[in-house]
Amino acid sequence: MNSTNRTVVVTGIGATTPLGGDSATTWEGLLAGRSGVRPLEGDRFAELPVTIAARVAVEPSEVLPRPLARKLDRSAQFALIAAREAWADAGFTGPAGDDERVQPDRLGAVIASGIGGVTTLLDQYDVLKEKGSRRVSPHTVPMLMPNSPAANVGLEVNARSGVHTPVSACASGAEAIGYAIEMIRTGRADVVVAGGTEAAIHPLPIAAFANMMAMSKNNDEPEKASRPYDKARDGFVLGEGAGVVVLESAEHAAARGARVYCEALGQGLSADSHHIAQPEPTGRGIAAALQNLLDTTDLKPAEVVHLNAHATSTPQGDVAEVKALRKVLGEDLDHVAISATKSMTGHLLGGAGGIETVATVLALHHRTAPPTINVDDPDEDVDADIVRGEPRALPEGTVAAINNSFGFGGHNVVLAFRTV
Repeated sequence: MNSTNRTVVVTGIGATTPLGGDSATTWEGLLAGRSGVRPLEGDRFAELPVTIAARVAVEPSEVLPRPLARKLDRSAQFALIAAREAWADAGFTGPAGDDERVQPDRLGAVIASGIGGVTTLLDQYDVLKEKGSRRVSPHTVPMLMPNSPAANVGLEVNARSGVHTPVSACASGAEAIGYAIEMIRTGRADVVVAGGTEAAIHPLPIAAFANMMAMSKNNDEPEKASRPYDKARDGFVLGEGAGVVVLESAEHAAARGARVYCEALGQGLSADSHHIAQPEPTGRGIAAALQNLLDTTDLKPAEVVHLNAHATSTPQGDVAEVKALRKVLGEDLDHVAISATKSMTGHLLGGAGGIETVATVLALHHRTAPPTINVDDPDEDVDADIVRGEPRALPEGTVAAINNSFGFGGHNVVLAFRTV
């Protein structure tokens, strides 16, 4: 490999999700098939058409000091918690420069959010209306900026190579990780902290999504509401949290003796150019992203043994994704164990690609595919091997896994990882 086509590896992971306050407890929850969806408490949710969501298992107030937390939107709080875990997991003991194994000018941060500081924006507008302009927090603008999570993570680790915030709706977190891979591959950085975060569990976004007929209204059975591939699926369940990985050039990781989870092969990108919110029903754009991945990396379909699907539990989207996989992978799809972890975490929008990348990395590392829950009556149009009920062992040898993320606006991002 030359300096502009470097091998990229994953050396650290971190998460805070509806299943756990870190990556280890999240992984345990995924393997156990535990749902993080619960009824929403409080009067302001009571009259909504949807009264369920997947809140984080551990509140940021239990982790972050109050003086710091009050200056951060909830999305930035999640991102900082996940990034701190990933940074420590990668073996770094302080910010770049203080830890001399990474230099600030060779460190980047790419943290995405689909909606940004929406809760800060809406809550501070309520303060303005009810208490007047003098009571609006002076931290409001730095808190509500979509780049706030990335900026705060960049400040935390002293990243100077570049701090970025891709925004592509529910594909944002995956696009951030793909961008980070390219930063390292092209020589801009040696190490990048990358992932996605979201904190949009608020009456307005819930009401808006519900009125679009995008969300499940199975309020009476919250743990069964998110049901990818099942005939009774009726929309996604909103989740919150963050997932972050530390990506590093293989040379840099080897020089400092870092533990490596897997190789980050690259990304495939496309756009549907079909509809602002509806998926293209044939899966044409998804297939183009997957083909782009195969064309720009050395990944072979025969290597792929696991896929963490986008699979949000919408009637059209779940089927379109599988059609695209079959179109590109052909018979090789038959040996791919597909997990839809949104059945347990809910849909984290811009954070989905982050936590699902963490899940994909751990699936390769432990050679275990987590189950998809609530698939009681599978849709006959889903022509693929869905892991149901129990986790499944993945093959030995050199194998690869894919993480799919798609977003409103027709954004398609496909990430690939391989064992080392």
